[in-house]
Amino acid sequence: MTAETPNTPEAATTPETATTPETATASRIAKVQLGTGGPEVGVQGLGCMGMSFAYGPTDAEEARATLERALELGVTLYDTADAYAAGENEQFLSPFLKAHRDEVVLATKFGLAMDPADPTRRIINNDPAYIRACIDASLQRLGVDTIDLYYMHRRSPEVPIEETVGVMAELVAAGKVKHLGLSEVTGPELRAAHAVHPIAAVQSEWSLFSRDIEQGVVPVAAELGVALVPYSPLGRGFLTGSFVSADKELGKDDFRRQQPRFTGDNAATNAALLEPVRTVAEAHGASLGQVALAWVQQQAQAHGLAVVPIPGTRKRTRVEENTAATHLELTPSELTLLDPIAAQVAGDRYADMTFTSAGRE
Repeated sequence: MTAETPNTPEAATTPETATTPETATASRIAKVQLGTGGPEVGVQGLGCMGMSFAYGPTDAEEARATLERALELGVTLYDTADAYAAGENEQFLSPFLKAHRDEVVLATKFGLAMDPADPTRRIINNDPAYIRACIDASLQRLGVDTIDLYYMHRRSPEVPIEETVGVMAELVAAGKVKHLGLSEVTGPELRAAHAVHPIAAVQSEWSLFSRDIEQGVVPVAAELGVALVPYSPLGRGFLTGSFVSADKELGKDDFRRQQPRFTGDNAATNAALLEPVRTVAEAHGASLGQVALAWVQQQAQAHGLAVVPIPGTRKRTRVEENTAATHLELTPSELTLLDPIAAQVAGDRYADMTFTSAGRE
């Protein structure tokens, strides 16, 4: 799409010339605005976590080529966090950012850390002094002067969200941050935060397998003009059909082996839920992943807000496949076929759900 494409949720899912994934592979994706007054970005972003964290060994050269290919295809929102490999993911992005700073909308986060003694345990910190230290450390690792979109990665109930966002607003005033975002918050928390300072985007898990946010935060985001940035829109790869049982098929350093949905009886139950996705994929000559992404993209129309999913990948072929999904439009009957999937999913998103918004809904 050209720069003249309207910044509306509808524009995010309207094909330009291509109507199938096969003919859309080389097409640039549409643009949309992240929230009222937020930055304009490609309607699909890129989750960079896996390039140096959580999914096993990485081919660094291919991962860097993937960053470049994504930009060629119109992907401009690049997502990282200080928690990903204890800052190494931010450092990994630095050379790419220096080469393309004016073309990229950079998102990073604070507030979540892994316990060095137990990688499965997460520590949440929203203390003001910690936030101020985090932004300076991220700026240094990334090699930039300003963060375009700065997220609170996780919410600590021990610190009033108004206080947390107040500190984040100070970072905007200081020129260290341009726009603010929140991750894994409830509708009331978003409303309270937005009253302190405009929030451009909320990042939460949203996919054919995870739809709980539609009950609370999505309606509030639509009301306030806040964009949704779904992470794990491919169900951490499970929705692509690339694996069935994490504990049997994935490496020992792959964190999906710790997630209840992808192991044991839950994995077998959830694998069977992919059949409707296969049916739709076959009808379009598309992959399962493309159907899953198209479903997420079309939630913009369903709920009346901007939706910019950030599927993660380390391969150029995958980013081409993923961006092509923005040209795939599912029919009402196909959406109806896919609708029951989430309610049938076995297992929680994480082994420990206390650090998500689920316990506060």
